[in-house]
Amino acid sequence: MKQYHDLVKLVMNEGVRKSSRTGVDTISYFGAFYRVDLSEGFPLLTTKKMEWKSLLYEVLWYLSGEEHIKNLKQHTKIWDAWADENGRLQTAYGRFWRRFPVPDKSVALDGEIFVDENNPFVKRESNGALVFDQVGWVINEIKSNPNSRRLVITAWHPANAVISKLPPCHYTFAFNVSNGKLNCHLTQRSGDIALGIPFNLAAYSILTQIIAQETNLALGYFAHTIIDAHIYVADKGSPTEKYDHLEGLKLQLTREPFPLPQLKIAKKPIDELQFEDFELIGYQHHPKIKFEVAV
Repeated sequence: MKQYHDLVKLVMNEGVRKSSRTGVDTISYFGAFYRVDLSEGFPLLTTKKMEWKSLLYEVLWYLSGEEHIKNLKQHTKIWDAWADENGRLQTAYGRFWRRFPVPDKSVALDGEIFVDENNPFVKRESNGALVFDQVGWVINEIKSNPNSRRLVITAWHPANAVISKLPPCHYTFAFNVSNGKLNCHLTQRSGDIALGIPFNLAAYSILTQIIAQETNLALGYFAHTIIDAHIYVADKGSPTEKYDHLEGLKLQLTREPFPLPQLKIAKKPIDELQFEDFELIGYQHHPKIKFEVAV
């Protein structure tokens, strides 16, 4: 896909080398942006094999609202390195998408208001705490007020993020309806170009298609801003050599993209969708390129 290849070349050619939290250096570029027209096909990279099953199970796990990986790990080990011994995460995207904590009224400042248990998208947890379903609210708002500029979902809770082992990388996204089409914009604080970004691109495109179908809209654009777009690099013979992504990406750039596949989703309510309800049609791809994850 040209947009992805252009992104890789941008970071390679204009990024600067920096140290990172992981102990592996990166070539880092500030403020990368691209967008793809989802009506042209499902943007699953074809210049390397993508792990479709892992990708889709992860999206469905997000939509479940779970904060643990016990169900997800039956299908993929994507999140194993970040969970505790009980399989729970300090930060889980779906938990905040579907169950964002509602502050207690006692902490409200003068004139400040929060939703309460009378709101249809508020639920009470087993411990008595109130949570808000952002995804449910956004879908309802698109149906009733498609011109809204408030169709925002966030996974960033400041009091959680500052102490979490891994605060959200793709931390907020917003929808926009234009000419009967649903568009989605994702903002990401940190983006691993070789491994993470291809997954993020495909995952949010799945989500956009799910919500477009739920709201009877056509597919528009997926747009993506990456604040720190980076490629992991390591010198030959160094202790971190196995984490180098540069050579693999150079190989990927030599490959000619295949036509994009199509994604077909069963016409079911969002909370009833299962893995079997998704059909990836016509996915041609080049061989897998192995990239090690820098944890």
